[in-house]
Amino acid sequence: MSVSDLSSRTVLVTGATSGIGYQTARLLAERGATVLVHGRTAEEAHAATDRLVTLADVDGSRLCAFAADFTRLEEVEQVATRVLAEHPHLDVLVNNAGMAAPERHTVTADGNEIAFQVNFLAHYLLTHLLEPALTTDPGGRVVNVSSSLHRTGSIQWNDPNRTRRYSRLAAYAQSQLALTVFAADARVTAVSVHPGICTTSLLPLYAHEGVSPAEGAEHVARLCDPAVEIVNGAYYDREHRVDPAPAASEERTVKRLNKLADLLVGQPA
Repeated sequence: MSVSDLSSRTVLVTGATSGIGYQTARLLAERGATVLVHGRTAEEAHAATDRLVTLADVDGSRLCAFAADFTRLEEVEQVATRVLAEHPHLDVLVNNAGMAAPERHTVTADGNEIAFQVNFLAHYLLTHLLEPALTTDPGGRVVNVSSSLHRTGSIQWNDPNRTRRYSRLAAYAQSQLALTVFAADARVTAVSVHPGICTTSLLPLYAHEGVSPAEGAEHVARLCDPAVEIVNGAYYDREHRVDPAPAASEERTVKRLNKLADLLVGQPA
């Protein structure tokens, strides 16, 4: 990977306390970027920044810890308010936080199926709230860490919470398809990327073995580099740009998903 200096860049990485998110934060910080490290709790976010300083020899002044539990949309709104106040100019938002859908159908306090909210709706809301910071200068971009499993997904428009028929794999695939479709939203420049099958907590959904999270993170960090030209809405399988599932590039689907998401996160359309 060719390395360019990122010292003028500010990047927010969600789910940066472990796995691909942590390794992405490390790669970006090592290249000089100011990295906003998001975790579910303040303790987890601070522990991750401490680990980066100690183990990766990263300059602590370039790291900022942020916390929000994505199962609570109110916390997403609060963290967005803090980011806008402290970093009114944001170059990149990496929507990486993710979870496997649980065995049993689970609904958040906001009334959404938990994987759909954590993997997609929280990122949808966060992206739109941070839009002013991402568009202060041309060149701001969003990188959605998606999955090849989006190809197996379908969005249940009349039952996105899957209350009638629940399967954890179908719920997870739906959340990844929604995240991939969302990259084609024209409001901000965005791409999605499948970083490969990595040995993270999500590995059992895919296979018995995978590559290291650091290897997966390289594909994410590459797309954060302004020297890498991107096309709005593009989908990458590791370093290669490939066609996503057909639904991900249908304008009608993009509009329909925005409408549904606005409704579920309580945002005015």
